[in-house]
Amino acid sequence: MTKKGLNQNAKYVQELIDIIEPNFIFENKPINRFEIDKNIKEKVDQNLDKRTMLEELKRKINSIEDCNLKDNAKNLVLGDGNINSPVMLIGETPGEIEDSSGYSYQGGVGELLKKMLAAINIEKEKIYTSYSINFRPPNDRKPTSKEIRRYSIFIKEHISIINPKIIILMGSTAMEAVTGINDKVSLEKGSWKEIILNNKTYPLIITFSPSYLIRFPDNKRSSWEDLKRIKRKIEELNIKF
Repeated sequence: MTKKGLNQNAKYVQELIDIIEPNFIFENKPINRFEIDKNIKEKVDQNLDKRTMLEELKRKINSIEDCNLKDNAKNLVLGDGNINSPVMLIGETPGEIEDSSGYSYQGGVGELLKKMLAAINIEKEKIYTSYSINFRPPNDRKPTSKEIRRYSIFIKEHISIINPKIIILMGSTAMEAVTGINDKVSLEKGSWKEIILNNKTYPLIITFSPSYLIRFPDNKRSSWEDLKRIKRKIEELNIKF
């Protein structure tokens, strides 16, 4: 091939390269793709670890023997929502709809909870919801103190797994299971307290449960004050969803 032919061939090759080569736009600050991949892997691993621990917790609860609550329930209701949420909401016990579906806060109670959270700009799906007792009691009776103590081990382990920044306790059963306080919610609600689990401190607030508010709607005004306190704490801690 002549020199002219070589030059033309080289020109053709260069033009071909220019056509198929993507136009990269670089920022002044280089992208650390290794760091991005590392962060993604850490989040994936964290999710897998949490889900594994939650499955193990579920297995432990299901292995309970001689339990009137478990023996009369259809399903174990562990919890649902965002397992990495900074907010964990713990209620009392599943009701009939939750027992049938296996999901927390369904039906009218769930709709009220959604409205309560929406009032302070929180979507229910973005928090993690659970119960202090994972089985529906027969005829929706209140669990005994003995039953609450038995299940308190599991809800405390549950909290450690989710590892939230704040905890919302709804109802007296949740209050007793997590804090050990056996009193009226009206006497303990509305102020921030702390619980230490595995050497970690969790801020928590006690308030009325949605099911209680449905039965006694006059207490909704008081509950609204608690919701505003929760909103202020979220802003104070700069919690993002």
